[in-house]
Amino acid sequence: MVSMQEWEEARRRLHFGQRFSGRVVQVPRPGTIGVFVDIGLVVGGFVDMLLLPEDAARWPAVGTETEFEVWWVDERPQIRLKPVDPQYLREDFTEWLSRWRPGWPQEHDLPVLAIDSPPTAPDAVS
Repeated sequence: MVSMQEWEEARRRLHFGQRFSGRVVQVPRPGTIGVFVDIGLVVGGFVDMLLLPEDAARWPAVGTETEFEVWWVDERPQIRLKPVDPQYLREDFTEWLSRWRPGWPQEHDLPVLAIDSPPTAPDAVS
């Protein structure tokens, strides 16, 4: 378990869109939650099901190594990630992004502490 001080120190160094190579370490309920990713930091990463393909068979499996971007970070000691490889993104990602997070391109490279409200969607999982 990481201390809150360690988490805050790590969080200060993160930027939206920052890329990490990661390995999927857990897919607890394919098709319903998301995937947990080890990106080599003091906290783990997580890709929410909202960003993954509708067909869970297309989700990255345990052991898959690929690139991820920092999508969201809040006070919880976990980094929300977005897959870089389009094969692991929801099919309508571009349309979905323009509707639910149109400011994403402008957020790239901003420190995660610069934005204090998370992206929302009507079917968001917390």
